Amino acid sequence: MQASRPASGLAPGTVASVRFTDLLANGQAVGRMNGVVVFVAGPLPGERASVRITQVKPKYAVGEVVAYEFESEMRAKPFCGVFGVCGGCQVQHLAYPAQLAWKEQIVRSALRRIGGFENVDVRRPVGMTYPRNYRNKMALVVDQTAGETSFGFYQARSHALVRIDSCPVVLPQLDAAIAGLYDASRAPDSRDAFSGAKHAIVRAGAASGQAVLSITTDRQSPEIRTKAPAIARRVRGVVGISNSFEPRTANAVLGRKMSYVWGQREMEETIEGVRYRVSPASFFQVNSEMVGRIFRFLAPGLAPDRTVVDLYCGAGTFAIFFASRGARVVGIEENPAAVREARENAALNKVEDRVRFVEGRVEGAVANKDGKQALDEAAIVFLDPPRKGSDEPTLDAIATAGVPNLWYLSCNPATLARDLAYLAKRGYALGVVQPFDMFPQTGHVETLVTLHKAGVEPEVTLPEREATPWDDRITAWPSDDKYAKSEYPDFVEQ
Repeated sequence: MQASRPASGLAPGTVASVRFTDLLANGQAVGRMNGVVVFVAGPLPGERASVRITQVKPKYAVGEVVAYEFESEMRAKPFCGVFGVCGGCQVQHLAYPAQLAWKEQIVRSALRRIGGFENVDVRRPVGMTYPRNYRNKMALVVDQTAGETSFGFYQARSHALVRIDSCPVVLPQLDAAIAGLYDASRAPDSRDAFSGAKHAIVRAGAASGQAVLSITTDRQSPEIRTKAPAIARRVRGVVGISNSFEPRTANAVLGRKMSYVWGQREMEETIEGVRYRVSPASFFQVNSEMVGRIFRFLAPGLAPDRTVVDLYCGAGTFAIFFASRGARVVGIEENPAAVREARENAALNKVEDRVRFVEGRVEGAVANKDGKQALDEAAIVFLDPPRKGSDEPTLDAIATAGVPNLWYLSCNPATLARDLAYLAKRGYALGVVQPFDMFPQTGHVETLVTLHKAGVEPEVTLPEREATPWDDRITAWPSDDKYAKSEYPDFVEQ
């Protein structure tokens, strides 16, 4: 028996003209066909296109562009040859000032829809001076087909490989490293090191020019150890090579174990006068320029001897900066390797007498005697959690301690809004909401929010945002498709 056509009349193969009203964080545009929401990669708000339906779901449909009928003034020419196929960037087709306006709206919309904050003053995002060549870490997929080694990234919403020869959003040094890896994978004295390789991770310091390379394999590879010097001769700036092995899943970028086989464990980076040594596996923000802008924004709040508790502190990026500006800091982090690096970086900057690192899960650490005491003494709690956000026990411990000032830095507006709503119920008022464009050309946005005890004048104040060359060109985002975003939140987060 033939399946009945949906009540909307839509079925795969249906073609119609669609006007698009908004853009999701995954780069898909929102339109409607026969009253049904349609998601299509490529169009921008205000554009109209002839669209062919490819999938019909119970509450939405997915389509592809047949031809554009009207194009927006916000449209830009993508600068990467694999844009639209590679999953690394979502919005190279959107002019940079419009990207900034869009990200402001993403933050504003999440705070309203999820947090219930109707009239929040979201500042204009702080953009990059030059929104390309910024990523200081590159995780390449390694593929061996027909005896040839290729490097690339995953296709959008897929684990299919997109082979690349260059990448315009990574640091120039990392872009050059791609050619070096190809050379090393073909040269007789180094090619065996890539046999069985799953990923190649390169992290570089924009200031130092140093880079570290890690090759991920299922099992520990003796070939990587013996061939490492030959690889280093071909990959620009490499000062250390490691072998990551025993990944938890088939597509995990790094393994559970790490063997440092040649040279240094870490590369060095300097941001606002603070030196960091970071390994391939450590969490470290991918955009050093934007980290510097966040540092400069927070610096006025760091009065001498003001106590700061840094939750989810990683390798100590912010904790050590705070200490370098005179604050007394307690950093909490569950990853033992990150804590080791944080302590070493504190010594490197001669601030080990001003910062103390505690190894443990944040929710457990803030509940024990030492953690409670740290919160009781804190003038500021700084939170920079992973994408999943914080958790109620941690937020509850902060509120119970009555910490007067909170700085919450987030890469996920949805979980940020959720956590802010919980803090608001526990007696905190929002202060500054300042987005930073940590990830140009993508749908991701970093947001810093300050909070203080409601009804109390904040004792820690931060300045106006730092000016950037794009400020005069940022205009209001043209739309906010509330219906689509409220009805399909899971789709939005893909």
